[in-house]
This record gives sequence, C-alpha cells and structure tokens, in this order.
Amino acid sequence: MMMHPNFDPVALQLGPLAIRWYALSYIVAFVLFIWLGRRRIKQGNTVFTNEMLDDLLTYGVVGVILGGRVGYVLFYNFAQYMEHPLSIFKVWEGGMSFHGGFLGVLLAMWVYAKRHKLTFFQVTDFIAPMVPAGLASGRIGNFINGELWGRVTDINAFWAMGFKQANYEDVAIAPTNPQWLAWFNQYGVLPRHPSQLYQFAMEGVLLFVILWLFAKKPRPVGQISALFLMGYGAFRFIAEFAREPDAQLGLLGLGLSMGQWLSLPMIIAGALLFVYAQKRAVASK
Repeated sequence: MMMHPNFDPVALQLGPLAIRWYALSYIVAFVLFIWLGRRRIKQGNTVFTNEMLDDLLTYGVVGVILGGRVGYVLFYNFAQYMEHPLSIFKVWEGGMSFHGGFLGVLLAMWVYAKRHKLTFFQVTDFIAPMVPAGLASGRIGNFINGELWGRVTDINAFWAMGFKQANYEDVAIAPTNPQWLAWFNQYGVLPRHPSQLYQFAMEGVLLFVILWLFAKKPRPVGQISALFLMGYGAFRFIAEFAREPDAQLGLLGLGLSMGQWLSLPMIIAGALLFVYAQKRAVASK
C-alpha cells in the first residue's frame, strides 16, 4: 500500500497571504481554457474571436464558481450549511459540485449567447472540448489536498493508497469489517482507491482527447455538446464506483451515489441531443 504524500494545502505563503493548491487548480484551469480556446480559433470552423473568448472566460468563471458552490450546498450538504449559513462563503475550505458548476456555466453561456446573438449550442460546442482540461486540473487539486478519496480496496492491490485525511472515516468503518480492522490496527489507515486520479484520467485526459479529435471536423450544431454530456456522464458514473460517497449522504437508491444519480440525466440528455442534432442536420440538407 502506498501512502498519500499529505501535501501542505498551502502552496505558497506570502506574508499573511496564503495561496492554496485548491485555488491554483482553478487558475490553471482558466489558463488552459484560454490557451486551448485560442488554438480552437486558429483551427477555424468557428465564429469566435480572441476578444469573444476573453469575454466568454469571464462569464464562465462566474458561472462555475457560483454554480459549483450552490450545487454543493444544495446537493451534498444542505442541512449543515443551513445550520451554519456563513460557511457557504468559505470557498477556500473546498466543497464544489461539478454538476452545480455545470448548471451555472450553462446559465452563463445562455446569457453570453443572447448578448452576442449566437445560438446556445454554438457557444457550448465551442467550449466543450476545452472543459475536460480544466476538470483534469481540478482533480489534481483534489488529490494534492487529499480530499474526495476512494472506497476501501484490497491492501495488496498496486493502486491501494492510505489517506491520513480519511482518518475520521477509517476509525468509524474499520470495526465493521474484521479484515479492515486488522489493516487499520497495523497501518493506522485503510487502503483506498485514489479515485481522484481515476477521474483525472477519465473525465480529464481521456474525455479531452475524444472531444478534441471529434471537434476537429465540422459537426452538426449541438453534437459536440452532446458528446461531452455523454462522455462526462459515463466516465463520472464509472469512477463513482471507486469513489467514497459523501458521508452525510452515503449510497442512495439502487446502491448508487449522488454523483451517479446526477450523471444519469447527462448521459440520457446527451444521447438524445446527439441523435436530434444529426437528424436536424440531415433534414436541413
């Protein structure tokens, strides 16, 4: 079993100013968005300009931060935040929902499309191939922070990793299984899946490659967005089998996690949109 390096959550301390890895992962995501966006513009097949891209980033930043935070509060920890409402604003402590951020970005892109007299899917088709790179940065940030760890696995598995940050959870569940208790007594931690890295590989790297290659050729409007919905939803659904469910929620109906239940509508909507976009393109010829 490997041990998580237990990084200091503060990447850089400048006097009273503490720059955290969590914040840096967002900054890297936004920088990648601009860099990849400019490459998309150079490739052609888009109405976007560099100036429009800069404006788009502003809308995206607001959408992802507000949506991500509100989504986490509503979907994952509503009762606790209602008891301590001021904690909602402590974003630096973590607690962001992809699905909430996704809805926030969709709303921001709708406003952006209206302002620039574009269709909604023209905007989302343009940004979809860049999004996974930002997701990959975020998952690396999760791993550095030692948060969102995975479920307990076999201690002899080559991927098994102990997370000291999961101590409170290890203490609670180790007595429920004799083998887990023996491992915990010997090592002080339980062996877990490093699920952040699984999500980095699937939702980040693999999805980026798929979308980037797919978007190189002209596609029916809406189809790139549809592929993103299906790809992210499917990869997130798979990764959730290795990720520890949020303690306050556990597993929900049919033994699925909240992340899986939120991903299913994305997969279905993506499949329907993909077919609709193709049929609409054929009918317009």
